[in-house]
Amino acid sequence: MFLTLLITLSTMLTPPAKPVHSYSFKSIDGKTVQLADFKGKKILFVNTASQCGYTPQYKQLEELHKKHGKKLVIIGFPCNDFGGQEPGTEKEIAAFCEKNYGVTFMMAEKITVKGDKTHPIYKWLTQKELNGVKDSQVRWNFHKFLVDENGNLIDSYPSSVAPMSEEILSKL
Repeated sequence: MFLTLLITLSTMLTPPAKPVHSYSFKSIDGKTVQLADFKGKKILFVNTASQCGYTPQYKQLEELHKKHGKKLVIIGFPCNDFGGQEPGTEKEIAAFCEKNYGVTFMMAEKITVKGDKTHPIYKWLTQKELNGVKDSQVRWNFHKFLVDENGNLIDSYPSSVAPMSEEILSKL
């Protein structure tokens, strides 16, 4: 009985097969960014879109970045997976974000967050076998994932959870 419990607990506490800090992505201006550069800071991953009802969340994301940028990295990942709400090029997306919301937090190149072409970071964020915590499904734009300073998944938040909500702020 004790051995079964021990085995069950060890499988529940199994660390991710590959830490999030081992991944990289291309920034919106085409430069390779290593997540390892953010060890020691929390990271908030957000799939974004310029023509979505949640697009005004860019304002709160920027506010969060300005208030907590010393201990939190925010990375916006534009995607066109939901309702074709991010049809623009990287250049157009960057211009939109700067002009309309004054975005200074990090933006990635446009990626896919669901299906066969899911970006490796989003595979890690959504698959328990990779992140060691839980399975999640990105159901719409502005879904958020928070990772701790050591690269462990803390939690995921649906689009309806605002960036400056207590649900997120309490984890910072």
